[in-house]
This record gives sequence, structure tokens and C-alpha cells, in this order.
Amino acid sequence: MSKDFPLPDDLPVPEDDGAADHLPGMTVPDVSLPATDDATVALRELPPRTVIYVYPLTGRPDEDVIPEGWEDVPGARGCTPESRGFRSHYDELREAGVGDVFGLSTQSTAYQREARDRLHLPFELLSDADRELADALDLPTFTIAGDDYLKRLTMVVTDGRIEHVFYPIFPPDEHADEVLEWAASDSR
Repeated sequence: MSKDFPLPDDLPVPEDDGAADHLPGMTVPDVSLPATDDATVALRELPPRTVIYVYPLTGRPDEDVIPEGWEDVPGARGCTPESRGFRSHYDELREAGVGDVFGLSTQSTAYQREARDRLHLPFELLSDADRELADALDLPTFTIAGDDYLKRLTMVVTDGRIEHVFYPIFPPDEHADEVLEWAASDSR
């Protein structure tokens, strides 16, 4: 768990509402998204076994952007600790056969770039600010304070298809461990 952004012990646990059941086996849409390194990433051209972890919102220490009631939404809190987990396990994931790792939210690339730099992430974050991917895949969302956010989930994409989906995710600060365990034990 992150000592800078500790997760409270009493966070509500998300339940599997079936909102991601349709994703495994789907073809990745012909969508290209901007990344925090100024590249454009064509999702159909990803290397085999790419991990894309989807998160609702990254906060910033210098801004109060977290909506009131955020901690009451099951699965909302924990984006920074989740990203740090993927940072910590990045090399191990690559050794376990993961071709690349990306974080994805609907926040702007400029906003995400600050998070990537501040958190020293060895991978890029993708912006789906126009919700092109979210709409094409019908990704699960929740609404708080009148705004829609993507629910936390992780997709493993191989050869243009969604091979595996982790959903719901809890606790987020331990999720990268779960993905690593799956990648290391799966014998395609």
C-alpha cells in the first residue's frame, strides 16, 4: 500500500455487476488514442499481451479535483496506488510475457502527463477524453456529481482481441500483483 496515498480500511468493496462480462473475446475497435509521450497508440496494433488498466480519475496534490462523495463509490478510490503497483511490477510483468502496459482514463493527456511524471511511471497513460474506446466497448461507468467516470477494470489484449478482463478490482493497490500472478501462471 502506498504510504503517500493510503487507502482507508473502510472503503466500500465493488461487486461484480456483470457490466464487463461482454468484453472477453471482443475485437479491439479500430481506435487510436493519444499517449503521455505525445505518440498516438493504435489499439489494434498493440504488442501481444498488452495490459490496459482503466481507472476513473487521478487526483493531483496541487488541485482538489476529487468530487464530494468519491470515497462512498465502491471501487472509485485508489488510482494513484494502483498506478504505483503497476510501476513496481512493470519489469516483472514484461518478464512474464506482457508486451506493454498502459493506464487509461478519460482525463486529458496533459493532465495524465503530470501524473505519469510525478509517479515516475515507466509506461504511458492513454487518454480516452472523447470516450471513443469507452463507447465502442461499452465500458462500465458510474456517475457522481453529475459526471460520468469509467469503472476500474483491466483488459489484457492479445492479437487485437481482449484475452482476459479483471473486474471488479479491489483493492486497487494490490491489483498489479493479481495481474502479475495471472500472467506468470497462464500458459497460453
